[in-house]
This record gives sequence, C-alpha cells and structure tokens, in this order.
Amino acid sequence: QVQLVESGGGSVQPGGSLTLSCVTSDIISSNFMAWFRQAPGKEREGVAAIAIRWDTTYYADSVKGRFTISRDAAKATAFLQMNSLKPEDSAMYYCAAAEDQTLWYQNGWSVPGRYHSWGQGTQVTVSS
Repeated sequence: QVQLVESGGGSVQPGGSLTLSCVTSDIISSNFMAWFRQAPGKEREGVAAIAIRWDTTYYADSVKGRFTISRDAAKATAFLQMNSLKPEDSAMYYCAAAEDQTLWYQNGWSVPGRYHSWGQGTQVTVSS
C-alpha cells in the first residue's frame, strides 16, 4: 500500500501563491504523480501531473501558465506551485500516484480511476 502525505494548503487572497507538497512512500510504484481537486458539489478534476522518470508535465487548461508541477525524485516528492490564485481554485486538493506509464496517452493522467493511491487531501481557500 503506497502512502501519500500532502502538506502546504491554506488560505490566501486572490492573486496570491501557495505551494503544495506530496511525499510518496514508494517512488517505484509512482511513475506518475498528480494533483486533483474537488470543490463542494463538483466532480474531482485533474489539475496537473508529472511523469517522475521523464519529468514531463501535464496541466488542465484552467491552470496552465499559473500552476507548475515538479518533482524531487531523490526525496520522492512532488510539488505544485500555484500562482495567481483565483477564488475558483478553492477546493480540497489531493495528491495521487499511479504505476501506469501510459497515462500521457489521451489525457489518461486526468482520470481519477487510473491512480492506485491517494493522499488525505489539503484544503486551499482563495478569498478576499
């Protein structure tokens, strides 16, 4: 059982920044690491993902140019740097890990069912 531990959520004003971190207990089984978010009454949506081995990244259109996903393979950690935050970015953010190396194909990275492990979630609130 892979364990994911998230940190870094909080409350910020619109235009502010936050950085989320996610540590995986098993980097070998975490070829893809991703961030999803879920607001009350809405479906869980993929925000960004990174292929750990190749350092290639994928983003939802709604966050391109504002969010950056990165990883430190030696520390088995993925990061999500969030800039220019908007009220509509408010949600519970979840880290997820997948072993499947084909998630790049046809936006598979954004499908929650493709991931075998999830973190407990960290709340991000953007409000003035």
